[in-house]
Amino acid sequence: MKLLPLAAFLLLVLTALEARPKPSALKCRTGPLDIVFVIDSSRSVRPFEFETMRRFMIDIIGNLDVGPNATRVGVIQYSSQVQNIFSLKTFFTRAEMERAINGIVPLAQGTMTGLAIQYAMNVAFTVQEGARPPHKKIPRIAIIVTDGRPQDRVSEVAAHARNAGIEIYAVGIQRADMNSLRAMASPPLEEHVFLVESFELIQQFGKQFQDKLCGVDMCMERDHGCQHSCVSTPSSFYCECHPGYQLNVDGKTCSPIDACADGRHGCEHHCISTRGTYSCRCRAGYHLNQDKRSCTMIDYCSFGNHSCQHDCVSIPAGHRCRCRDGFMLQHDGKSCRAVDLCNGVDHGCEFKCVSSEGSFHCVCPEGQQLHADGKTCNKCGAGHVDLVMVIDGSKSVRPQNFELVKQFVNRIVDLLEVSPDGTHVGLVQYSSRVRTEFPLNKYHSAEEIKEAVMKMEYMEKGTMTGLALKHMVEHSFSELEGARPLTYNVPRIGLVFTDGRSQDDISEWAQRAKESGIVMFAVGVGKAVEEELRAIASEPVEQHFSYSADFTTMTNLVENFKLNICPEEGRGETEIRSPCECEALVQFQTNTVAILQSLTERTHTLAQMTARLEALEKQIALKK
Repeated sequence: MKLLPLAAFLLLVLTALEARPKPSALKCRTGPLDIVFVIDSSRSVRPFEFETMRRFMIDIIGNLDVGPNATRVGVIQYSSQVQNIFSLKTFFTRAEMERAINGIVPLAQGTMTGLAIQYAMNVAFTVQEGARPPHKKIPRIAIIVTDGRPQDRVSEVAAHARNAGIEIYAVGIQRADMNSLRAMASPPLEEHVFLVESFELIQQFGKQFQDKLCGVDMCMERDHGCQHSCVSTPSSFYCECHPGYQLNVDGKTCSPIDACADGRHGCEHHCISTRGTYSCRCRAGYHLNQDKRSCTMIDYCSFGNHSCQHDCVSIPAGHRCRCRDGFMLQHDGKSCRAVDLCNGVDHGCEFKCVSSEGSFHCVCPEGQQLHADGKTCNKCGAGHVDLVMVIDGSKSVRPQNFELVKQFVNRIVDLLEVSPDGTHVGLVQYSSRVRTEFPLNKYHSAEEIKEAVMKMEYMEKGTMTGLALKHMVEHSFSELEGARPLTYNVPRIGLVFTDGRSQDDISEWAQRAKESGIVMFAVGVGKAVEEELRAIASEPVEQHFSYSADFTTMTNLVENFKLNICPEEGRGETEIRSPCECEALVQFQTNTVAILQSLTERTHTLAQMTARLEALEKQIALKK
């Protein structure tokens, strides 16, 4: 029985709304608005009551001028949760909105009105969801329709929404709580709170709301003074500018937007602003790349008409010719001539400077070696070498014998004049793997080397002599590890010590070592294989390998090594001569030849005088 009065009431609502004159009859124009309906679909709303709400929304939308630049409409429903039906950016025609409203399925749960207002403020009225930015001054209107008392607090959240610029209309149906409606609505309350329980109030609400939506076109009624275009709003208006322009502080005139001013254009050279947009331009001598931002210098050399003898270099103004190192550009700006650096620089060579393309180097007389400074020559002293000793640290050596090996190494170091400009020494130990104990450029005195040798730790394991030879050739005698350049003519000597047969092939890297200019010495002890020692040693083999039956007697090998690496200190007959010995022999031969030539000349003169005397004697005899 209670349903009959309510049904009659809703019928009167629909009749009144349908009987109201349409906007065209009122001869008014709807200004742009952002409207969001917040509809209560809790379980207390009966199905036919919800249909009345559905019809109410459709009738209100029917009186609006909807569109992307006119009024935008969104709908959310709520109960214990909030559901977005469609947002302000979803639909822009009445037909689409009506279909979406007719498709709403009520949630039929609690009544969380405060939660719905919070959602409208934080989501529905955001720019991302379709609301116009605040500077557009488009009114934001929320129409809350509910039939009962909220189950959460609404006062505080509604106040936040109003402070955020949302105008709230609170429409209560029959059982709605008036205090809650007043707590939600915007002031003045008499214009924003409606309790639909009589025909008169429905008419009043319809008139009030229609007056809000339908106003006079203020742009037509007033001299707005807008330079570009005027936009009418309820009881007011505002000016807008054409695309590419911005509104000045007077709110009426417009200025072109400088799209380059914010510095975010990304143009490498120049930014050119045109009607709110921009384009990039390059400086003279450059062209714009496909990204329309970066610039690349024009390659004038690629045109092929530069006529440069050597290299062509592109520059923004065209191109220029450049000569390779060691050459000088001629006056014609195209051809090149070699530069004699020995005549043009203070080369500092002690004996002779030799020019090469773009560089020079010093050389010494035959029989003398270039010092590490690359300029001076050694004066027949003890000389210097780059010596790398490769020591077998396999398990067959045994710890006590390895200590004897260290002593053997230090005995050899004692024979050498170690210094930064003299002999350099490096040490490598190997077993199943190879380890550099110290490179050629690590130490510069015999004391430092001997101390490092005594600290060397025994590796044990296998005997990979071939792997050690490979390491010596590729690494130990590299300039990176201290070997002096080949142009310095510093002898490179490799001394390999082993006590047994190698577990890998040695022939390839032994040959490569000798081919790369390394003088190889092989020292064997105990079970060392003579065939392998001979394969390692340089020619003549007999002078480059030694063997000792056991570790206790191997120090005797030092004298043999001394004889071969330092022949000027050796004893006995040997074909090896130091540079100084060779120089002395050459000088001796030169002096001897000079003496012989002098004697020959004197003998020839004496023979001529004797012949003349004999001729005179014959002439005298004839006269008699």
